[in-house]
Amino acid sequence: MVERLARQAFESRLGPAAKAVEISSAGTHARSDWAMHPNTEYVLREYGADVSDFASRRLTPDLVASADLVLAADREQRSACVTLVPSALRRTFTLKQFGRLAAAVPAHRLAAGSPHERLAALRDEALIVRSEVPFVPPAEDDLADPVREPIEAFAYCSQEISEVLRVIVDRIASE
Repeated sequence: MVERLARQAFESRLGPAAKAVEISSAGTHARSDWAMHPNTEYVLREYGADVSDFASRRLTPDLVASADLVLAADREQRSACVTLVPSALRRTFTLKQFGRLAAAVPAHRLAAGSPHERLAALRDEALIVRSEVPFVPPAEDDLADPVREPIEAFAYCSQEISEVLRVIVDRIASE
């Protein structure tokens, strides 16, 4: 859900420049080549997001190592990513944590450049402002997995994701 909503958010805000940011996903407990969950597909269609050509895949060390930024749904998944590739620690966050930190980065600290360059700068600046951002209980940085819940949980999850992505994309888009 995050991957498809992120693609949509970047494309709608940045247009063709969004292609400079590669977005992909993988699951820490996923089985490869499974179809999208029907409730996820339903919610994504409600947002007008692309649901085509989806096949699940399991997270691998190569995927983590090659990513400029790793965003996990919760702290357990973040830990799994860092366990796979310890050197990814400084570029791995939960989605909600990164959104909080991104909101705290002063706009003047993000130099002009491509969306990819601005996202890299935002990632680096998020580490710097971490000590300046008020503490929140750790569970507040977790995104609840709606997989065994009714459709309303999927809708709520997509709303949370969209709100965080709006912050991140706004930070990258504003020059």
